[in-house]
Amino acid sequence: MKNAQDLAPPTTRCEPQPLSIAQASSLIAERVQGLLHGLAPQAMDMALDKAFGRTLASDIISPIQVPAYTNSAMDGFAFRMPEKPQAIENPCRFVIVGESLAGKPFEGNIRFDECIKIMTGAVMPKDVDTVAPFESVQLEPGKMKGSKPTIGDGVQIDCAGFNAGDNRRLAGEDIAKGSCILRKGHRLHSASMGLVASLGFSQVQVQSALRVALFSTGDELQRPGETLKSGMIFDSNRYTLIGLLQGLGCDVIDLGIVPDNPQALKQTLIKATELAHVILTSGGVSDGDADFTKALMQELGEVFFWKIAMRPGRPLAFGSLSKRLFFGLPGNPVAVMVTFLSLVRPALLQLMGREEDAGPLRATSLALCEQPIKKKKGRTEFQRGMTRRNSKGELCVSLSGHQGSGILSSMVQGDCLIVLEHDREDVSAQEWVTIWPLAGLI
Repeated sequence: MKNAQDLAPPTTRCEPQPLSIAQASSLIAERVQGLLHGLAPQAMDMALDKAFGRTLASDIISPIQVPAYTNSAMDGFAFRMPEKPQAIENPCRFVIVGESLAGKPFEGNIRFDECIKIMTGAVMPKDVDTVAPFESVQLEPGKMKGSKPTIGDGVQIDCAGFNAGDNRRLAGEDIAKGSCILRKGHRLHSASMGLVASLGFSQVQVQSALRVALFSTGDELQRPGETLKSGMIFDSNRYTLIGLLQGLGCDVIDLGIVPDNPQALKQTLIKATELAHVILTSGGVSDGDADFTKALMQELGEVFFWKIAMRPGRPLAFGSLSKRLFFGLPGNPVAVMVTFLSLVRPALLQLMGREEDAGPLRATSLALCEQPIKKKKGRTEFQRGMTRRNSKGELCVSLSGHQGSGILSSMVQGDCLIVLEHDREDVSAQEWVTIWPLAGLI
């Protein structure tokens, strides 16, 4: 297994240089894989109506075929298509001999010159193979205009306008019996819950929620709801992270605010290892005199890295404590969100077995940047952006407001992150840039 020194770029100092996003992502993924056996959530049975957002702990295998029987795809008349419709006189004449309704199938036999009235989803008898919609069928001449066809009436169908099998859904054409419809690691959403229910399952096997212990550090922090004192700020990071974690389906253990006191921080870290799979903090990981997190990590566990070549979010500590993953995020609000989305979120998804969602920066696209942006080579930068379509239909993006790492309002106003890659330099107006849509993430 690689260590931080293997992945870090060369340095002339004893302290490693910041890792690139790619290096940090690779190292995190390897460390998570190494701890996966001890950290992975356990399987548990859960009622389907309570399982929204949970991760499947086993494959869903269909016990039936879907549709369970061949049925009509629309309202109309079911008939058997002549073998050579072009060679017979059109329109073809059929006599209505019955009807097939949803839940009330037609039970009799149907001859080649007979048809039945049929509703969408109703069973198609074996003697017919095609459905003509009502609007394409004519009553025989002599029937009162506007009257509805009934059993015994004759109807005319232009068979040359159909192919055998039109408007018919075959048994098992959607799902075959014994097939795997959802894989272990799938996150149940509304459509997949409906799919599971359509197979008759009332319970599913899901993973127990991943437990994440969370706290903020800093003597300057106060809880929202208190009277703000001079020189203090309200703790917003914890609430941002609670929302992000709950959106992933994590069980959040909120340990509140911890002061800048090494003993208090040490006790809280030890408590967190006893309660959770993952420990997440904000603040206290830079090089300030009151930033004790990194030193305590080195005392209690391992530090894999603590600096990333990115903006915002350069100070980010990653390590393990008592075989629990630890992420020490920066204190600035936007830096917290960016580091969580780019590095922490993929690690949590990997622990949950949701590999299809876990890769960093997967759902990216390109957009035309509508204004110049200053950028230094040698770090990945994330800017908050707002997208629109221009007159040509091209996706465009502009900055959504002030880009300071403490300004959350521009994150709320924006709908994407503009990702300026490690080796990229200044961006000119009308250059293509990578964007990371935030829909579904925050």
